[in-house]
Amino acid sequence: MARIIERLEAAYPDAKCALDHANPLQLLVATILSAQSTDKMVNTITPALFRRYKTAEDFANADTSELEAMIHSSGFFRNKARSIVGACRIIAGEHHGKVPETMEEMLKLPGVARKTANVVLGVAFGKAEGIVVDTHVQRLSGRLDFSRESRPDKIEEDLMRLVPRDKWILFAHLLIHHGRSKCTAIRPKCAVCPIEDLCHSEDKTV
Repeated sequence: MARIIERLEAAYPDAKCALDHANPLQLLVATILSAQSTDKMVNTITPALFRRYKTAEDFANADTSELEAMIHSSGFFRNKARSIVGACRIIAGEHHGKVPETMEEMLKLPGVARKTANVVLGVAFGKAEGIVVDTHVQRLSGRLDFSRESRPDKIEEDLMRLVPRDKWILFAHLLIHHGRSKCTAIRPKCAVCPIEDLCHSEDKTV
């Protein structure tokens, strides 16, 4: 594991969260929007969204139909609008308008499960409470034999045992970048992979 992390760090020195945001609230909203969507798509939606809604109270009092229209292209827009409004009502009403900084409080917000909570806690607050498991992390964890589990929560438990805690936040960024650029779902680019010799996946292309 140490060799894999070291090589991925060298290969992706600028690995970081791909969602554009200026504060924890914007990151929370963007992460909710990213479910079943792409970061690229979300980043086309959020500039206008964040000009229209600047605070948790703004989102909490949003006109649902207007919000839905603004986030429509992210998919599942009705559920996402409901989650954003519901989460921001709690943030505005119980947390003085500030996104909570603990896993326990984050998980009480509508639309927030461990993946979203880990993104916000790790990126916005630098708190390593777990490891983000998105589709890339899930796929690569199987290919690299980090975990034989299929459920994200179980994969996260395996990764948390394998990866040093001070690398938890960065580790997810590294795997996500690697999954996007080289270890793709179909026809992975194994010939130019920085960890090819450490991988024994059955679907290798070399």
